[in-house]
Amino acid sequence: MNAITPFRIDVPQQDLDDLRRRLQATRWPDAETPNDWSQGVPLAYAQEFCGYWADGYDWRAREAALNRFDQFTTTIDDLSIHFIHVRSAETDARPLLITHGWPGSVVEFSKVIAPLTDPVAHGGRAQDAFHVVCPSLPGYGFSGKPTTPGWGVARIAEAWNTLMAHLGYDRYFAQGGDWGSAVTTAIGIQNLGACAGVHVNMPNAGATREALDNPTDADKHALARAKEYQDVDAGYSKQQSTRPQTLGYGLADSPAGQAMWVLEKFWKWTDCNGHPENVLSRDELLDNIMLYWLTNSGASSARLYWESFGTAFGGGADNTVKLPTGCTIFPKEIVPTPRSWAERRYTNIVYWNEVAQGGHFAAFEQPEIFVDELRRCFSLMG
Repeated sequence: MNAITPFRIDVPQQDLDDLRRRLQATRWPDAETPNDWSQGVPLAYAQEFCGYWADGYDWRAREAALNRFDQFTTTIDDLSIHFIHVRSAETDARPLLITHGWPGSVVEFSKVIAPLTDPVAHGGRAQDAFHVVCPSLPGYGFSGKPTTPGWGVARIAEAWNTLMAHLGYDRYFAQGGDWGSAVTTAIGIQNLGACAGVHVNMPNAGATREALDNPTDADKHALARAKEYQDVDAGYSKQQSTRPQTLGYGLADSPAGQAMWVLEKFWKWTDCNGHPENVLSRDELLDNIMLYWLTNSGASSARLYWESFGTAFGGGADNTVKLPTGCTIFPKEIVPTPRSWAERRYTNIVYWNEVAQGGHFAAFEQPEIFVDELRRCFSLMG
């Protein structure tokens, strides 16, 4: 078995000094012409945000807060994988693998790890306890960057199964949103024997023929949201899935550019009533952005789109999940998938709920709802 090595975030001061210098030397574009976010992040807010990043944000305090979680690295398929691993003190705790997506990171789970691992201290029961494993996707955060093609969703799913075996877990549950949902779905499709059930907050499923021909109100809503995404919101995806390297030059050189590339999506995809800081603090937004900037992972994270679009996420002909599945639909998800769509991909849905608050970054935005959903879902799976 490959070694599991303790890891601690310890950013060299010279990297922080370089970041501040770059922020202060930013060459800004001219302002947007409409008085809203329709052309992207407004100039005034971008300048205010980056000004705080340079002169108000305390990375060392945030670094210490992230280091309260036990972190490790190990090598799988010749690639270094970074992961948080927090074991519960409860005897019967169940292993839970949680996977982030883009433009997120393991920072998204910072508010749910303690309630999941120590439920009694957070309004739950001892039987609600989990051992929590949160890996950083290849090319993201403190994980290694693939140097050859091949690290798509199916391979990541296999690697995560290997990781859980390395940690001694011969039975575990898996959860994810965004790319994390794709990876979790692939774990379910591959069904290699150790995963006992999955939960996703962004089911990977398209519209049914009936939804297109004779749509219900839920179908109409989902189809309208999907059209809006394609019409005005998917340019990032096209770029990252076709020319991630070209994009990477700007993201690697400009912290303001990297920040706005991420921040726009937190405005659009959170349940924030028009402004991301209505649901997440500026420090929380920057914590996540820092995991892209400090690790220079603008290009390497984007390559997951190039690797995975147009491929079978499970890596085989049968693209359905037969494992027990739970789905939670948050109202401001990019496309709030109706159950009838999801049932084509996930053939054994044992838990389904549509909650009143939250968006794409569910654990980050609504940690209490997220934790409650996982407790309810996995309690049905044994």
